[in-house]
Amino acid sequence: MYCTPILKRAALFFVFSMLLFTACKKRESNPLSDADDNGGYASDGSKIEWLSNDAISIADAAGNFFNGQYMRTTNTFGACATVSTDSSRIGDRTIIVRFGNENCKCLDGRNRRGTIIISYDTSYNVAKHIHTITFQDYYVNDVKLDGNILTTRVDTTVVGNWYYNVKADLSMTNTPNQIVYWQGSLVRKWVAGYATGEREDNVYSISGNATLTRANGHKFTFDINTPIQYAQNCDYAESGVITVTGYNGPRVLNYGAGTDNPPGTCDDGAQLNIGIHIYQVKL
Repeated sequence: MYCTPILKRAALFFVFSMLLFTACKKRESNPLSDADDNGGYASDGSKIEWLSNDAISIADAAGNFFNGQYMRTTNTFGACATVSTDSSRIGDRTIIVRFGNENCKCLDGRNRRGTIIISYDTSYNVAKHIHTITFQDYYVNDVKLDGNILTTRVDTTVVGNWYYNVKADLSMTNTPNQIVYWQGSLVRKWVAGYATGEREDNVYSISGNATLTRANGHKFTFDINTPIQYAQNCDYAESGVITVTGYNGPRVLNYGAGTDNPPGTCDDGAQLNIGIHIYQVKL
């Protein structure tokens, strides 16, 4: 007789607890409600590393053929760039690539403005020497790139198989209040297009690790498990697998599995693995 109310209360408490637990589990199994997971760091990392890779490619175009006429008449910049050199200081040389103060549409279809400065010693193609790349009011498609890139070119003795040790300390500004930071210790391998003298057929792979700080202040480490592939004529990372670790735990980001297209296809999709859950995200 006296046990019945107690049992009823216990049963109600049990049902309420199960409902609460189920509700919590539903929220936990939908992490893409978090803007960081929902393409945030995947997109930021892809964009800023593309900008870094593109700047190194421009530096190489200027360093290998630092005559402005060549760069204006090949499939590089159209009439957008002027190139000058400064060898006035012994042992310290500077190449300056100027795109002007207004947007100019280059032959790759991208608008650029501002200046890229490349400093180095000896001749440009000597292995194991550091090239320092910096920027002055430099924009690609109205996205600003600041900071510096230190590249050390390493000769593998295989023609077309150069690779670079890269130290990046960069920021990317999408809008005045949206600044993303990227600090990395990376290896950049030139895997295709070296022999043609054109930029548009170049393909690179990126390995190593970096730290990404998003505009909201959240930090993420990028440990590249499978090299990220960038084709010069694509605005997105085409393939590569990365372990991303931040305040919300580890994730696995796969740039080559975001759509039905095979790895190495230019598209804005990526796949995010969080535990047993798999999500499609846009870059």
